[in-house]
Amino acid sequence: MRAVGIIPARYDSTRFPGKPLADILGKPMIQHVYERAVHAKLLDEVIVATDSPLIEEEVKKFNGKVRMTSSHHKTGTERIAEIAKEIDSDIVVNIQGDEPLIESDSLDELVKLIQKENVLMATLIEKENDLSLMNDPNVVKVVIDKNNYAIYFSRAPIPFMAKSFFYRHVGVYGFKKKFLMEFINYPPSFLEQTEGLEQLRALENGIKIKVLHSNSYTWSVDTEEDLKKVINYLKGKRNG
Repeated sequence: MRAVGIIPARYDSTRFPGKPLADILGKPMIQHVYERAVHAKLLDEVIVATDSPLIEEEVKKFNGKVRMTSSHHKTGTERIAEIAKEIDSDIVVNIQGDEPLIESDSLDELVKLIQKENVLMATLIEKENDLSLMNDPNVVKVVIDKNNYAIYFSRAPIPFMAKSFFYRHVGVYGFKKKFLMEFINYPPSFLEQTEGLEQLRALENGIKIKVLHSNSYTWSVDTEEDLKKVINYLKGKRNG
């Protein structure tokens, strides 16, 4: 089954304008994401999808593949679907442009999961032991069932009063392409709009989301504080 990785990247982020171009140890964040994604063995192609000429220019500078999209998309999923519909692929992996620590092995495992199992949509989660993050609305929490399907995603602390760990969502989604083309036609749902999490649109429509436990450390960049955290982490690895 052919798989393509698409990285949605917009310049006008509400919380962090220009985020994809933020410098991380001499490279823009979008380059870190792209270079990690192209190392995935099971992604036949990796493309940045953007509506920003600034991001397009930057991706071309490091010889990455980039395509311009409409500026009217409300979600990253809509943006990747515009590109995916023109590509011959069975699986589409949405790699959020603010995941500069994503590991290529995790992307490969996600593709394998969708290839082998009868799932329409899957995503990555990570076990988080730092309970102080439970109250951070930028950290998306997820609760799962015994078969590793998502029960719910929230910016609120779930499960309530967790004693030792919780599961943190990682901004990567895998779709069967046929389902992706159906999903973008679902109207925005109540919980999606309430939480600001588009994956809840799938759950509200009765679509099960399979989760894959990531064994590597990741951290999404939503704020400048997150950016500092990522930079310090990479400096530590470089010096370690």
